[in-house]
Amino acid sequence: MNDKQRLMIKIAKLYYEGGLTQDAIAQRLRLSRPRVCRLMQDAIDNGIVKITIMQEPGSHAEIERQLETKFSLLEVMVSDVSEPASIESIAHDLGVVAADYFGRIVLDGDIIGFTWGATLASMVDNLVAEKKHKCIVMQLVGGLGEPEAESHATGLVSRAAMAIGGSMSLMPAPGVVTSEESAKLLRSDRSISQSLERVGTVNIAFVGIGNPTRDSLLMRDEFIISWPEMEDLIHQGAIGDISLRYYDINGQLIDSNLNKRVIGITLDELRKINRVVGIAGGAEKFNAILGAIHGKLINTLITDTDTAINLLNYSE
Repeated sequence: MNDKQRLMIKIAKLYYEGGLTQDAIAQRLRLSRPRVCRLMQDAIDNGIVKITIMQEPGSHAEIERQLETKFSLLEVMVSDVSEPASIESIAHDLGVVAADYFGRIVLDGDIIGFTWGATLASMVDNLVAEKKHKCIVMQLVGGLGEPEAESHATGLVSRAAMAIGGSMSLMPAPGVVTSEESAKLLRSDRSISQSLERVGTVNIAFVGIGNPTRDSLLMRDEFIISWPEMEDLIHQGAIGDISLRYYDINGQLIDSNLNKRVIGITLDELRKINRVVGIAGGAEKFNAILGAIHGKLINTLITDTDTAINLLNYSE
């Protein structure tokens, strides 16, 4: 064993076992701090120090890392769900995970945008009340469905704002209207136009990802959109939507008549937000999630284990 090896071992023991800082080690051994730092790195490179990260059961850190790398995402969170075949179970379980993530990622001063949906409703229901200073929770799309529904955009915003002690910015309009002319008229209203302009101030958004199927939340009672309209979107290549903006497998907008009648954030505006957290899972939503990733509509994903593995195995 040469002197350098002895020195590497001594430094490693002082740092990892003795709890000394690099500055303290440098003073004790009369070395410069940069040299201590280099020797510590050499100790790792030469196998003298081996760092092992213990992974707790149920953790999917490696899958998350691989997905982040493969799709150039800011962050991925993967969770087991109690009933992988149940849409309701997936929405509930991912909402619980998303609530924990919300508590960690939202900081004082953030302007937080919300779309709507069952998974977001579960997230809001599971938020732990924690004061966040000077935060604003903003509605990104007009109201969809019955106002008393748990997944209604206005209710989600108000409940989330209450949980963090923040203020809220609502969009006083329906999410979709019956004609393009009505939509233009509403967008020209001062309060609505101001709400739409404020969308550009959002720095973190939480969005649900929908898919064009008969049993989707949008299709219940065909109150929001009719099945013939949905079929037309499918024929045009629609595989998913975020806040009623339907897109194809590449994440490109389906510029349909419906799109012209929506009151809310556009896909181009969504792409400009620093962090867009998509919360979705299940086999039926695989293409919708993939399209959202391809189109850079989201840059953070919270999903279930099966979907995560399918995304990893996906090949262009």
